[in-house]
Amino acid sequence: MNDLIIFVLLFAATGAGWWLGRRRAQPAALPMPGQYYKGLNYLLDDRPDGAVDAFINALEVNTETLETHIALGNLLRRRGEVDRAIRIHQNLLARPSLPRPHVHQAHLELARDYISAGLFDRAERLLLDLVKDAPEQRRAGQRHLLEIFQSQREWSSAIEVATALLPRRSLLGSVNTEVLSESRQPIEVVLAHYHCELAAELLQAGDIAEARGQLQLALSRDRNCVRASIMLGQLEYQAGDYRQALKVLRKVRQQDADYIPETLPTLRESYRQLDDGPAMRRYLEDCLQAHPSAPLVLALADDIREQAGDDAAAEFLSEQLSHNPSLSGLAGLISLQIGHVEGRVKDNLAVLERLVQGLIAERPTYRCGHCGFAGRQLHWFCPGCKHWGTVKGLFGNHVG
Repeated sequence: MNDLIIFVLLFAATGAGWWLGRRRAQPAALPMPGQYYKGLNYLLDDRPDGAVDAFINALEVNTETLETHIALGNLLRRRGEVDRAIRIHQNLLARPSLPRPHVHQAHLELARDYISAGLFDRAERLLLDLVKDAPEQRRAGQRHLLEIFQSQREWSSAIEVATALLPRRSLLGSVNTEVLSESRQPIEVVLAHYHCELAAELLQAGDIAEARGQLQLALSRDRNCVRASIMLGQLEYQAGDYRQALKVLRKVRQQDADYIPETLPTLRESYRQLDDGPAMRRYLEDCLQAHPSAPLVLALADDIREQAGDDAAAEFLSEQLSHNPSLSGLAGLISLQIGHVEGRVKDNLAVLERLVQGLIAERPTYRCGHCGFAGRQLHWFCPGCKHWGTVKGLFGNHVG
């Protein structure tokens, strides 16, 4: 019903535009074109598809009616009727009398239609021409090129365009933060993730040196890019530089403490390779005191078990659960105790363990802080809101 109202308003604009144009051309009033009344009949019969065709034929294309055509095309694109939106915008471009700025605007809208239809190659060609020849549409064209390159995983091209979008530093040294129109995220944040994506491809291809360079570039763009630090720490560990791995991974605590649990596997292995258990224990205890989480509790419990046995680890877990209850902590405590009992008690603990593990399996492990998308694996690019670096683990002070 809302779309029908909008169509009615557009047809009213059609009539007004036609009448004003004719009035300026000649003083005598002329009858409205038949296509206009035909379109109104389609609307009254709740047949907006036929109304669109009549609209295209009824409204003359000129500088005064351009915005009406653009508005209808955008409405159709939002409704998912991309083919009709393409028709309208191509109809605009078929008019040689339009001024160049209006031609560029129609080209941009047509590129948006192609993106919505998944015709990325056509959209890319239009946008590259706009970036080159239309200064007033350059930044909008670059943002849409980013959208295409990102969806096609063309990270080198995406980095090139995003770098061109970076804000210029003024003579006074200040910088105005540039954000992407769709995600409203700073370009620097998005660009850092592009470097991380390229680094991941290079690592898969075995190019360690170039991957390291890309991760360092990511941190130069966004010094708080947790993803780059985690990947760089894992890279240094694989390269055998355990001290450098620890140095990089410990920075995550200052970048965003919510991601400390993601560093624990590589961090613990690096400490073990250096045979420095006391330093690992101190770091885990400091993190737990400042940023309590179930993974930190379990990591410390494992360390205590290795050093002092199951009973000491169970005592530590019991104390922590009284302050920071969590299902994963409870599962860890049951696992420690089930091997030290027999008979019915052991059977009951086994049942309880299965129930707790079932509850854990049903709950999401990660959630996007922007849109609330939840899942059981870490996505650096949120599938819900298309934001970078907003998905975090649900590891805080809660029963989960």
